[in-house]
Amino acid sequence: MPDLTVTLIQSDLAWENSAANLARWDAWIERSDRPTDLIVLPEMFSTGFSMNARALAQPMDGAAVTWLRNKAAARGVDMTGSLIIEENGLYYNRLIWARPDGGMLTYDKKHLFRYAGEEKIYTAGQGRLTLELNGWRIRPFICYDLRFPIWTRNLDRAYDLALFVANWPARRSVHWQVLLRARAIENQAFVIGVNRVGTDGRDLYHDGCSAVIAPAGEVLFEAKDREVLHTISLSRQALEDYRQQFPAWMDADKRCDRSVRRSPKDPPAELP
Repeated sequence: MPDLTVTLIQSDLAWENSAANLARWDAWIERSDRPTDLIVLPEMFSTGFSMNARALAQPMDGAAVTWLRNKAAARGVDMTGSLIIEENGLYYNRLIWARPDGGMLTYDKKHLFRYAGEEKIYTAGQGRLTLELNGWRIRPFICYDLRFPIWTRNLDRAYDLALFVANWPARRSVHWQVLLRARAIENQAFVIGVNRVGTDGRDLYHDGCSAVIAPAGEVLFEAKDREVLHTISLSRQALEDYRQQFPAWMDADKRCDRSVRRSPKDPPAELP
């Protein structure tokens, strides 16, 4: 099975200015001259992480989604990142996965960032997305999802790469760095985190720290406090060799065990 080549772009963003940001991404992508299978942009790549959904949300046939689909087709690669989407009167922080053949897949952010009031504005997603690219099974997530290991659990080697797009501020960058490595180690999968840099409209500074983590927790790439376009190949052989040499995945719990009782009289609570 072939290796997977991924291009990640860590950039500053123009606050709540979709046209300026799409022009910015155009310029970045024009600089990408290495062959790649996938280009990854950060969370809310057209606006920054904003709660101003009423003014900024676009429909699924809006300018930013159309731009992403057209760019994937023109470059002949898969492209992904999240946007503010309005659908049936509800707002979603939605990851759009655009295929070069015009196909499209979506994932709605499950864990909404209560600290910023995201849950008051946006509707949480209810399902995971697992897709295949060049024989690799990929599961994308959005920012705050990173903190929740049950949601990202890789049961029965369901995925080979976990992908996190984010607007993760610098004041919690240690959490970002540690959790990316933890998700790789516990799930025995590659992990890629793509963040932004710069100061947003809420005066929050982002130092990026976009990273590529190997299944054993080794940091293969990391960029802090700078804009960067980076292309990297993930080794399928290295992934399979590690899973075979250290088969912890075979001993993983198959479900969340809630059988612990608060008192001897309490019945066990099971989660299928």
